[in-house]
Amino acid sequence: MSPEIAVEDTNQGQKVLRATIVEMLTRKFERLPDIDRKLFSYGPIYLAGNAGFAGLIANSLYRRALNVTQGRFTSSLPMAVLPFLTTAALYTAAITNPLMLGDLNCPTCTLIRGAVVGVVGGGIYPILLALPVNAGLAARYNSTPMPEKGNILRFWMNLSKPIVRKMYAVLLLQALFGTYLSSKQFDIYLKMLSIPDSDGEDLHD
Repeated sequence: MSPEIAVEDTNQGQKVLRATIVEMLTRKFERLPDIDRKLFSYGPIYLAGNAGFAGLIANSLYRRALNVTQGRFTSSLPMAVLPFLTTAALYTAAITNPLMLGDLNCPTCTLIRGAVVGVVGGGIYPILLALPVNAGLAARYNSTPMPEKGNILRFWMNLSKPIVRKMYAVLLLQALFGTYLSSKQFDIYLKMLSIPDSDGEDLHD
């Protein structure tokens, strides 16, 4: 057998094994209690909802700091929607999908991923997003004096420091909620593995 054929056979075997594992996990998932299936499926939505709320808080803080009164709806909408979508996508890609593919079997790794997604998607990203959104509004409506070219970075850093301090509680809450949600999903994953397969097979074997 040539090396090329051996590689193709190995890859094909890996694809078949992965497809078998995914199919088995899907069957086991359908046999979970309804409350577990809902938490596994909709848990990221709860974390993403908190991220959207964090976006509104960051937006409000920057609007006050820059004395922006115009464009309330146009700034609030993206500040709620984008963190929501980003956090939901990040959590699903980093935790939910790997669990359902059988690729995430480390509880500590799962908790760390949950905390990081919570902090980044639901805390840091809204802060970084709120700055340019409201800076553009402030410049457009002349609500506050804009810095000279040589002082731009220092100006925005000094403006952002108190806002970031006020967001510490939000960052902590998102980290805790992301950790809690990922721990619950991993527990559900373990419960899923413990369910005997309908064909008499078990992923533990």
